[in-house]
Amino acid sequence: MDTPAVAEAPIARGEVLTRALLGSVFVVAACGLVYELIAAAASTYLLGDSVTQFSLVIGIYLASMGVGSYASKYVVNGLIARFIDIELMIAMVGGFSAAVMFLSFAYAGPGFRVLLYGIVVLVGILVGLEIPLVMRILKERLGFRDLVAQVLTFDYLGALGVSIAFPLLLAPRLGLIRTAFLFGLMNAAVAIWAAWVFRDKLGRSTGIAVRCVIVACALLAGFVYSEQLTRLSEDKLYTDQIVYAESSKAQRIVVTRWRDDWRLYLNGNLQFSSMDEYRYHEALVHPALASIPHARRALVLGGGDGLAVREILKYPNIEAVTLVDLDPAITKLFSEAPSLRVLNGDALVNPKVKVINADAFIWLENSRDFYDFVVIDFPDPSNHALGKLYTTSFYSLLKRRLSAKGLAVIQSTSPLYARKSYWCVVTTLEEVGFEATPLHALVPSFGEWGFIVASNEPYVPPASYPAGLRFVSPEVHGSLFTFPKDMARVPTEVNRLNNHALVRYFESEWRRAPAAAPLAAD
Repeated sequence: MDTPAVAEAPIARGEVLTRALLGSVFVVAACGLVYELIAAAASTYLLGDSVTQFSLVIGIYLASMGVGSYASKYVVNGLIARFIDIELMIAMVGGFSAAVMFLSFAYAGPGFRVLLYGIVVLVGILVGLEIPLVMRILKERLGFRDLVAQVLTFDYLGALGVSIAFPLLLAPRLGLIRTAFLFGLMNAAVAIWAAWVFRDKLGRSTGIAVRCVIVACALLAGFVYSEQLTRLSEDKLYTDQIVYAESSKAQRIVVTRWRDDWRLYLNGNLQFSSMDEYRYHEALVHPALASIPHARRALVLGGGDGLAVREILKYPNIEAVTLVDLDPAITKLFSEAPSLRVLNGDALVNPKVKVINADAFIWLENSRDFYDFVVIDFPDPSNHALGKLYTTSFYSLLKRRLSAKGLAVIQSTSPLYARKSYWCVVTTLEEVGFEATPLHALVPSFGEWGFIVASNEPYVPPASYPAGLRFVSPEVHGSLFTFPKDMARVPTEVNRLNNHALVRYFESEWRRAPAAAPLAAD
């Protein structure tokens, strides 16, 4: 009577092992993809141009997986032991990948690219070895049709899960370094599980157990001290004391201080120095706003630090200011941090000001309001995601929301260091029917910086400026609108969504810019 139960036990255990192995496919697929996403995101943060970096990382990674899959045929004996060793190697390389990339960028300089793509190649080869070995281990339990169908199903589901979790949860909540260590621990957990389940087939497995413990402990230590590793890399990148650092959903935010100089960095790019930001923001706002005393409603796109809003509020005729910035972490920081509130004059908590956290392109497309004065204070067009905010499509939306006698002013990178980029913005504004009036100002932190006044009618200089300005005045007004020969207009393409000419100009010109020149502005 007991015989059937005894016979069923190995079958039940075999089914459990099969399901567990398929579950491990889900985990290793998720881990493999997250390392790829981390490498692509880190290279974008550190090198710019998201399209190029993601394309290169994905292409190199997939090619390396192909190499690993081909190499798997040479693994003949001890499949389970080899699978465990590969999992431990992926755990170490992938788990430490983000920390190594950020530290190498801070300390290795030109060697960063070699190390970056070396990590991508190594992880790709190891991940390429994984799935073929799992399939060969499973072939004793599944027929070929079921084997391929189930392994690939779990593989794709794992990739889907992490592709959703990475931008929504992992990167903004944990940051890249801690996320890498977490998934390294997951790879190590798969190795430990495999070593336990197949212990009877591994023989003397002391060496494997020791390797598992060492790898798990190293990754756990990295996870616990990941914030310190982040600080170690940032302390090298930023010469001043870091007083605030956060990874938001949109970017890495760092605030530094040296004596009375407060500086904001987004993804490593300087946004302002409190020593001279007044030059930038006065040139951005006053030559345009002072010329339209009828202005009542103002709109600021970008500029979540509130510094442009501070300048706009110096005009008593302004009744309402709407600020649209993508990142709530920025507007929250500059609304709450006491020292930063002093810097922006409590602009973001002024009752006249309404703060909206949204994508400016989408928000402007859906808006039905009209504005007398618009400030466009976006980061420089260093990648295609930002470049779309400088296209004919975006400026056409702007034109619909600008009142008949209203003015808009656009920060437009440096006409000295990025001459074609600057005049490309002018050309693009003119393409949609704007009168484009260029101006520039010397901001020591950045060098010569450019702005453009866009209007439906020819620009008329202001009769006067508000009292108390530190830089802009009737005496310097003429110099702001005078361009020397080395910044004079050059012919350029129109920047459109389907050509991104501005991004090409920007990458080419800033690559040749002096080392001291900034990579991005507010």
